Amino acid sequence: MKKRFGHLEALAAWLLAIIWIAPLLYAFWAAFHPDEFAVRFDLFAPLTLSQFKVAWQQAPFLRYYLNTFILVSMILAGQLLLCTSAAYSFARFEFRGREIMFALVLVQLMIVPEVLIVQNYSTLATFNLIDTITGIGLPYMASAFGIFLLRQSFKTIPRELEDAARMEGCGVLGVLWRVYVPCARPTYLAYGLVSVSYHWNNFLWPLVVTNSVETRPLTVGLAIFGAPESGVDWSVISAGTLLAVAPLLLAFFIFQRQFVQSFLHAGIK
Repeated sequence: MKKRFGHLEALAAWLLAIIWIAPLLYAFWAAFHPDEFAVRFDLFAPLTLSQFKVAWQQAPFLRYYLNTFILVSMILAGQLLLCTSAAYSFARFEFRGREIMFALVLVQLMIVPEVLIVQNYSTLATFNLIDTITGIGLPYMASAFGIFLLRQSFKTIPRELEDAARMEGCGVLGVLWRVYVPCARPTYLAYGLVSVSYHWNNFLWPLVVTNSVETRPLTVGLAIFGAPESGVDWSVISAGTLLAVAPLLLAFFIFQRQFVQSFLHAGIK
């Protein structure tokens, strides 16, 4: 019976994997073949790169890449700074109301970001940050998930290491930088991967808060590029889609071993 369930689990896993990767396989097929083969499979269909040339000329992908890179880098830097400070405080300092404040952080994990769109938009409008890259990233600078993950990692670090660092003359920040941050390196890497992939693909909030090419990230630019009023050419749209996801795919294929190891060490299942 156990062996039968094992086979069923393997079959279900393969089925889910095929369903998940099918759209990506279609995008690869349509992007590298002429238009007439976009919805027709022919093993001997000719290969072409003309779809990528057309897509690159029809949309300012270089600008979208730059905007997205600045956005995810800014968000990640802010999250690492704020989450590290908060997690260190919750993990190692005793102060009044600590448990209540941490409970409020956990409550934030249950709130879907889309619920706060109207309030966030109103706040950004007050500070004239609409249609800015800073405005896109500001609501995500403090991450409840990041605080929780780093706090749990910091609490597993032996107190003896902190005591030894203090005997060597390290202050509060010195202990954090020389003991806690290096010991939590797998957790930082795992969280960084989650943060970058999420904000690289985030769509709804950037769509609401941006109005110009100078601030649009790849997801919004790709949606406008593939809008029906722009004409539906599946081969060109597929090429544009691959241009948008190519950096993440390339990073995964190059660093896939480090990706898996970081998630295992950080305890993300």
